[in-house]
Amino acid sequence: MATSAGLLLLLLLLLGQPRVGAGAERKAVVCAGTACYTAHWDKLTAAEAQSHCSKNGGNLATVKTEEEARLIQRALAQLLQLEAPLVTRMGKFWMGLQREKGKCLDSTLPLRGFSWVGGGENTSYANWYKEPKNSCTFRRCVSLVLDLSLPPLASHLPKWAEGPCGNPGFSVNNIEGFVCKFSFKGMCRPLALGGPGQVNYTTPFQATSSSLEAVPFASMANVACGDRNESEWHYFLCKEKAPDVFDWDSSGPLCVNPKYGCDFNNGGCQQDCFEGGDGSFRCGCRPGFRLLDDLVTCASRNPCSSSPCRGVATCVPETLGKSYLCRCPQGYQLDSTQRDCVDVDECQGSPCAQECVNTPGGFHCQCWVGYEPSGPGEETCRDVDECAPGRSPCAQDCTNTDGSFYCSCKEGFVLAGEDDTQCQDVDECEDSEGHLCDSLCFNMQGSFRCGCLPGWELAPNGVSCIMGTTTLGPPAGPHQGDDMGERQGNLVPSASTSSPTRDPKGTSKVAPTVRGPSLLPNAPITPTPPKTMVPSGPPGVWMEPSTHHPTASTGHRESTGGDFAAKQNDDGTDGQKLLLFYILGTVVAILLLLALALGLLVYRKRRAKREEKKEKKPQSATDSYSWAPERAESRATENQYSPTPGSDC
Repeated sequence: MATSAGLLLLLLLLLGQPRVGAGAERKAVVCAGTACYTAHWDKLTAAEAQSHCSKNGGNLATVKTEEEARLIQRALAQLLQLEAPLVTRMGKFWMGLQREKGKCLDSTLPLRGFSWVGGGENTSYANWYKEPKNSCTFRRCVSLVLDLSLPPLASHLPKWAEGPCGNPGFSVNNIEGFVCKFSFKGMCRPLALGGPGQVNYTTPFQATSSSLEAVPFASMANVACGDRNESEWHYFLCKEKAPDVFDWDSSGPLCVNPKYGCDFNNGGCQQDCFEGGDGSFRCGCRPGFRLLDDLVTCASRNPCSSSPCRGVATCVPETLGKSYLCRCPQGYQLDSTQRDCVDVDECQGSPCAQECVNTPGGFHCQCWVGYEPSGPGEETCRDVDECAPGRSPCAQDCTNTDGSFYCSCKEGFVLAGEDDTQCQDVDECEDSEGHLCDSLCFNMQGSFRCGCLPGWELAPNGVSCIMGTTTLGPPAGPHQGDDMGERQGNLVPSASTSSPTRDPKGTSKVAPTVRGPSLLPNAPITPTPPKTMVPSGPPGVWMEPSTHHPTASTGHRESTGGDFAAKQNDDGTDGQKLLLFYILGTVVAILLLLALALGLLVYRKRRAKREEKKEKKPQSATDSYSWAPERAESRATENQYSPTPGSDC
């Protein structure tokens, strides 16, 4: 079955092989590794060049590494040798690097935002002729630039130039051709001839060459042995004889001629050639190598000499030395090909207490935010005490929790700041819905204090105000009680001194004299009107609040101090009445002036309206005439004979 498939493939290649001299396209071919590169002469657009490559199973060439750039340079050098020497000018050949419309330049990347036509990741190699234009509105394509009059030098790799991709039917300036790339799963070695002959290779992408250094899989070899007049034709196919093992379906040296023996091309042998007595010869291998089934090629007796294992895998020969095994280091395992290694994700087994981070060939543990490793192994984590001395971020109180913390404030403060670590004073006198104090409210840091208006004093509950007893005279004794200022922001009363007063019944009482309250500097005061507040002193006099209750005493006192106090109270009452009369008189005078001004304003308004009506009254036609004064009608001459004067009779 395998032989039938090989014959069918060979037949298809023969039918598809271009005829010599039939106008076949001239192109250069270079193969190495697992890819072949072809260079073409043709003035096509980038899209047309890509279509030409894809018809044969390839794409416009990628230049991802410097090694790949050198292979393409060799293909271009072969292409230039096929033409006569050209005039000195720069030529461009399309490559597989393009940027679609709407995608902008990214100067931070080596490819500047361009991507490979055949796909693949962004690569680090770049060789720009000049910085690409920053354009997003048109599709841009990249070409290889070289001097067509000079052979490419190995030290000067082709530069990259970007420009318009071209439109169908219109040639792009300086575009001379394009380069294609074809990838294969493997390559065969070139056929070695033991005598005169010629080999021509036909690749799956319809390229013919007689000088390939590596022949791609499924290529056909056409071997003509002998002279041109007496040629013997042989056809061979590059096959995959084993996984990743590619060779021709032939054995022994080709075109063997006893006339030449080992003198012609070493008999076609890779290493040693041994001649027989009858003109025959055979191939042999050096120590440490063995002859393969083709009787020409030698391979090392160590199966690992060809480095069959890839990546981090190491090759280990088996006991008999005919096969090998690939082994992976710790943290890796063999993939499906059994020749390469892939990383093992150790985190799937949950080896860490909290978070596991997988790395190539290993892993490491991490702790969550708010935790720290509890030992050198980093496998266990412990809580971080953010509230420890010297580490607390809170302005006042800090409470540590498992993996975190939170801040709190003392009474009278609220949390503030972006991270809720600071505390801000609460203005109880301003923010409270109801009145905290009956009269005055003083905001303090973290608290507040109440106070009273003159003539009132603070009740024992510290909120309400009660009627106080004060005097108009100065204090009679030295000031005392300054030590009570320890209550921050509160009204600090002075010690009261008694002066005797006398009630109508003659009972002597002690009237305390108080000193004004002492307040902290810059303490805000918020007045709050009391529910019932009647001043106890004369108007216009500021009465200092008192926080001491007077002490009453019974008994009769015959000293003149009582009369003086009573007289002083009477004078104060008369002064209050006189001041009240002054105020009432002033108010009445002001009201009269307001009434007079209002009446004058109404009169002027009405007068203005009457004058306005007169000006708007329509005129009669007779207004332009003047009336003559009436004249007395002429009377008849009085009749002198009339008995009555003035009458006719």
